[in-house]
Amino acid sequence: MRGLKLPLTQTQKVRLQRALEKLEALSTKANSNASVAIADTIPVNYEDGFLKGHGTTELNGEVVATVCGVVERVNKLVYVRTLRARYKPEVGDIIVGRVIEVAPKRWRLDINYSQDAVLMLSSINLPDGIQRRRTAEDELNMRAIFEENDVICAEVRGFQHDGLHLQARSQKYGKLQRGQLLSIPSYLVKRRKQHWHYLDEYGIDLILGCNGFVWVGEHVETKDEMLVDQADKPDSQTSKTNDHSTSLEGQEQTYTPLETRQNICRIANAIRVLSMLGFVVTIEVVMEVVNLGVSQNMDTHEMLGSEFCVLVAEREAERRSQKKNKG
Repeated sequence: MRGLKLPLTQTQKVRLQRALEKLEALSTKANSNASVAIADTIPVNYEDGFLKGHGTTELNGEVVATVCGVVERVNKLVYVRTLRARYKPEVGDIIVGRVIEVAPKRWRLDINYSQDAVLMLSSINLPDGIQRRRTAEDELNMRAIFEENDVICAEVRGFQHDGLHLQARSQKYGKLQRGQLLSIPSYLVKRRKQHWHYLDEYGIDLILGCNGFVWVGEHVETKDEMLVDQADKPDSQTSKTNDHSTSLEGQEQTYTPLETRQNICRIANAIRVLSMLGFVVTIEVVMEVVNLGVSQNMDTHEMLGSEFCVLVAEREAERRSQKKNKG
């Protein structure tokens, strides 16, 4: 919420300040025992022994924090988890990335990390759906699968000698089309069991990437489309003319209705508002913001205005207060 720059009236400033102070008070009470700032002393048990982890150091016989965050303890290990940090990949993370280079037997992706990620040709499902060894012909046809600027959903496979590797062997992974790619701070997206969300009411797919890239797009049924493609385009690899005509037909068939595009923009603006205010982005909070905009009869572009941001902050403070009272 630091650095929030909105053209607010005096009344809106007072309302926003009250909401933020209420949120800060609730957060302070919840994390008063675990939150530390730089140079704060971290209580440890010297008799049982301990291990100093990230964000800690020993000074004058005491363990002190070197970063701001929350103290975490795993057995004897004591470390500080920073609240605001760059994305650090973990095995199994669901990420959304953009292809920046097609290299021999691999694609390089921008995933909002300090280095590019690598998606090997052997780590995806081939268009024909058959499990087999990759050939030189497959390597020549790599651009028919993914090309530069394509948006892809994948999973972190792990670190190897040449960098961070991804895999996309499931039908739920692959190219994302007909939607918007949003970039928000990665610490606003918490790791959960489910990062894919189908909003049935709006016909929208929402993917909350652990790396801070969020995809909002038209719903696509997960199915094996390659069998249909083989029947409709038997000579697609031998005739460039047929490829061009087929792609034009495909564009007509995949036209996104106006109502769906408006829903995409509305949900995307809800996520932008949450990111602007520094609130954690979850499917529940996103839907509350969308429903708030609908109940206020606000157009899509009005959701980025000052009044709506103040309303969202007030609603979030009220929601957390009610949640605490119930707990």
